[in-house]
Amino acid sequence: MDFTEISKANGAALRTKVLIAFGCVYFFWGSTFVAIRFGVQVMPPFVLGALRYMISGGLMLLFCRVRGISLRLTGREAWLQFLIGVLMLTGGNVGLMYAERTLASGLSSLIIAVIPLYVALFEAVAPRGEGLRAKGWVGIAAGFGGLLVLLWPGLWEGLNGDKGQMVGALFALGCALSWTVGTIIARRCKMQVSPFASAGWQMFLAGLVNGAIMLALGDWSRAQWRTQAYASVLYLVTFGSLVGYTAYIYLLEHVPVAKVATYAYINPIVAVALGAVFLHERMVGMEYVGMAAILLAVWLVTSSKLKTGKAMAEVECVAAEEIA
Repeated sequence: MDFTEISKANGAALRTKVLIAFGCVYFFWGSTFVAIRFGVQVMPPFVLGALRYMISGGLMLLFCRVRGISLRLTGREAWLQFLIGVLMLTGGNVGLMYAERTLASGLSSLIIAVIPLYVALFEAVAPRGEGLRAKGWVGIAAGFGGLLVLLWPGLWEGLNGDKGQMVGALFALGCALSWTVGTIIARRCKMQVSPFASAGWQMFLAGLVNGAIMLALGDWSRAQWRTQAYASVLYLVTFGSLVGYTAYIYLLEHVPVAKVATYAYINPIVAVALGAVFLHERMVGMEYVGMAAILLAVWLVTSSKLKTGKAMAEVECVAAEEIA
């Protein structure tokens, strides 16, 4: 085989690996919303959050140890890892679990999809922010307008006595805000530690916090230990955290950031589709309009340029590196 044939073979192998990695990020990260919905039906959120992140964090740290990736942290880095982990994986992810106790998984994923809009808005108004061009502002306006349309049926039900969807939506908006704050801190406080080690520490430390809150609330005794509980934890640890995150890091190393950032508007579509298939969730017509507006807004924002010339997608990918 000559060098040309070797080059073609290597190129084909790389394309196949990239396609598989995209499939993992799109499908598995999108499917976590459904897995969470199944999990919180039989387990309190802090039980699910503690198990998921202590196990996945511990396995990620073990992986780093085996591969010779340094786990050493300075005092400052340890504090930042703890803070980011708690903001994103306790306030953010466990908050999402509380939301999904009363809110459909598809709707939850669409509310969480506003995180890029939150980040862009912060960058536009913060004293040391990078500003946002007109395309990004159009995306922000369309996104929050779509969010209002998406939530209107639930708000109307709340005004008429059924407050379940309204409460779930408020939890989801709150956890999206917590996620955003963690994202911004992660982006602005650069650390020398490897992304894999960083994710491992954040997951493990957040898992410990989730576990402490779980014990304080007495949630462990309220969990229903049956197949559905074990399957949810196993799926979230294996595919939501470990496989999905590894595929994401692989893509960052081989594909332009703007393409990797497409997960932000593909994941909600996957979540809505899987919610319809496995949980028989259905949205009304107005909610589909809101969904379309939010996805369009996320595309506008992630594909827009900051005034510094940097693509917004580069900022958004920091979030996925941390939430795993």
